Amino acid sequence: MDAADVGDDLVEVLFTEAQIQTRIAEMAAEISRDYEGKDLVLVGVLRGAVMVMADLSRALDKHVEMDWMAVSSYGSGTKSSGVVRILKDLDADISGRHVLIVDEIIDTGLTLSWLTSNLGSRGPASVEIATLLRKPEALQMPVKAKYVGWDIPNEFVVGYGLDYRETYRNLRDIGTLSPSVYS
Repeated sequence: MDAADVGDDLVEVLFTEAQIQTRIAEMAAEISRDYEGKDLVLVGVLRGAVMVMADLSRALDKHVEMDWMAVSSYGSGTKSSGVVRILKDLDADISGRHVLIVDEIIDTGLTLSWLTSNLGSRGPASVEIATLLRKPEALQMPVKAKYVGWDIPNEFVVGYGLDYRETYRNLRDIGTLSPSVYS
């Protein structure tokens, strides 16, 4: 599905599918270089990171293990509740391994701050973050992401894994959702 398929639901398209794929490839090149010769585990944050994780892992030029966590601080609204819950934990043992958390967006930073601390307590060699999008104006907790696709304004965005009430995830582009949709 692309932006034309959702009519007036988007105020604007921020990034096209082509722009996203180019930026993912650039990030993958950096990650491949930085983790050369290291045992790397990608930890995707369900559900939003599915698209980023799939494309990023395919763009890497090294073998990686992939695992998933599902954590939530949103519920069904558009604002973080501030309470993080684990819905699905890792299957892999990460002790002594390099962990790269892959997420689609850093919004308030509450979830990723908690997740970084949680995974760090499990004895990995390192824990870093790769995110496609970051909203610097929305940050409530300091979160250091090693790999960032783009910084964006503090607006509600959908597409490429980002959703509103479980819709728009399969939109190939990323765009700003019209307030008329969620007001």
